[in-house]
Amino acid sequence: MSLYLFALLIGVVAGLRALTAPAAVAWGAHLGLIPLQGTPLAWLGGSIATWVFTALAVLELVGDQLPKTPSRKVPVQFGTRIASGAFCGAAIGMLGGAWIGGAIAGAVGAVIGTLGGADVRARLAKAFGKDLPAALIEDVVAVGGAALIVLATK
Repeated sequence: MSLYLFALLIGVVAGLRALTAPAAVAWGAHLGLIPLQGTPLAWLGGSIATWVFTALAVLELVGDQLPKTPSRKVPVQFGTRIASGAFCGAAIGMLGGAWIGGAIAGAVGAVIGTLGGADVRARLAKAFGKDLPAALIEDVVAVGGAALIVLATK
């Protein structure tokens, strides 16, 4: 049951920041916290995948602060977040041989994170009178949450 919860939660992170979730899962696999050896996702723990996902996650964190960044709710952005959540949920689900259930939980979490994150960020931005503080809080929640989820899978 806890694997499904972790898969759902990593999906929520993917809904907040599409590339933070795979970067965290890659680091978890790289450090042996998420043992993917002998699975089709074993490559995720390799150095190349880990650093590529990390670089992409950092670029996403920077890009999110730009005023012309599209809404996370447009089809391409939304779909990317769902795919990322499903992928990361499947990786976590593999720990218990439940990659399909993990993928479904991750996709559901990504929908929750996308819609809920947009709503909370809009409310915070309104309260602060500008978006930057709200965006930075969301970044901290996504990165910190991803790290805690990966650590908890061990």
